[in-house]
Amino acid sequence: MTSADGDIGDARRAATAFGSRECPDADLGALALVVSELVTNAARHTGGWWRLTVRGEGRRLDVEVEDRSSAVPAPRTPRFDGRGGHGLNIVGALAGPLEVVPGPHGKTVRARWVAGQQAPEPLPAPESHGTSPLIGQQP
Repeated sequence: MTSADGDIGDARRAATAFGSRECPDADLGALALVVSELVTNAARHTGGWWRLTVRGEGRRLDVEVEDRSSAVPAPRTPRFDGRGGHGLNIVGALAGPLEVVPGPHGKTVRARWVAGQQAPEPLPAPESHGTSPLIGQQP
């Protein structure tokens, strides 16, 4: 699905429909929230165009959101005055570290779940570290 095919709500519905069919062990609430946050970030921070791909293979479920910006997303300190900063922190708490894959016309941000895998470790406060625990290669 691309931004031309639907909106954020359509992306959530498509992802959870896929998850319920192809990955019956998936946490559909977490899947919907991760898709919502990643698509919202692409729409809001990268010029509006995005492409959502959801894949299930065996016990693995991948959510990928491609956009036209090469900027690597970085979590921000959450704000409680309506100015955001929650999205990547929510995604990290639900899906663990994200993978950012550069492409010829932007990037793809990927969240991955493996059935039976332990939940991600709690995240440190954003201001307590110099690099993001959510973005980049997993240790």
